[in-house]
Amino acid sequence: MSSSAETQESRGDVFKWAIVVLLTAVAVVGNNYFSAESLLYRLIAVLVLAGIAGFVALNTAKGRSFAKLAKEAKTEIRRVVWPTRQETVQTTLIVLAVVIFMSLVLWGVDSLLGWIVSAVIG
Repeated sequence: MSSSAETQESRGDVFKWAIVVLLTAVAVVGNNYFSAESLLYRLIAVLVLAGIAGFVALNTAKGRSFAKLAKEAKTEIRRVVWPTRQETVQTTLIVLAVVIFMSLVLWGVDSLLGWIVSAVIG
């Protein structure tokens, strides 16, 4: 890709991001301006503007790379081997037991150090 083509694409992306910012600002200001209207109508308007802004953003270079990243993340999530319910319960109980044990150990050490300090001071 030539330098002038990259500059042209970069300028186009800047223009598209300006449109995204403008659409977002219109959604925020419009929602505030029409606060007396029904929440349903305002929600529909904000969702439509957000959809248009998202469509424009996805047509930029960064938007395309984000879409590619999201697609690859979805593929990776399908590859994950999720634990069974029994494994989850067992792991949770182990973590709970370790937390209780460590809290008792720390409470004991704190009490012992407090007793030693009060004996030295007093």
